[in-house]
Amino acid sequence: MKRRSFLLALGALPVAFMAAGAASGAERKILVACFSATGTTKGVASTIARTLGGDLYEIAPAQPYTAADLDWHDKASRSSLEMADAGARPAIAGALPDMARYGTVFIGYPIWWGIAPRIVQTFVERCDLKGKTVIPFCTSGGSAFAGSADLLIKAAPQAVWKDGRRLNAGASASGIASWAEELGIAR
Repeated sequence: MKRRSFLLALGALPVAFMAAGAASGAERKILVACFSATGTTKGVASTIARTLGGDLYEIAPAQPYTAADLDWHDKASRSSLEMADAGARPAIAGALPDMARYGTVFIGYPIWWGIAPRIVQTFVERCDLKGKTVIPFCTSGGSAFAGSADLLIKAAPQAVWKDGRRLNAGASASGIASWAEELGIAR
């Protein structure tokens, strides 16, 4: 009986090693998720994904934003109303990525009213980020990064949040690689 148990356990070793290899592979896999209203943030996210060998996922709204929706001068525009409502969670089009495949997640967004748009909160709240390394980044014509990710961090406190930053439209691959190195993220 002992010999049979030993042989059964021995037969399970390849499965255990394969499972351990899959877990460590997921820990190294990078997802770059972004919401981009005008294409600027998506361009930066694409550069990050390309530079770090990550997968790109666009956080697309179920109801696309029109130019009128994005008119922040109009207090009745869709974006103004969403940002004035702390409980607004715009729906995301399509399926969410399989988060079990990733260990590191970059989350990019334009800054709206000093914070991430509400649809990015939808993404963070609907994805299981527990134990994931999460790095927020934003694009903006003039707003600073500081504080823009606070609500995201609050929504997923079980994630390991790293310092984010604002990136410009022309962010270079070498600059992104240096930032990733500062964060301890291997390519």
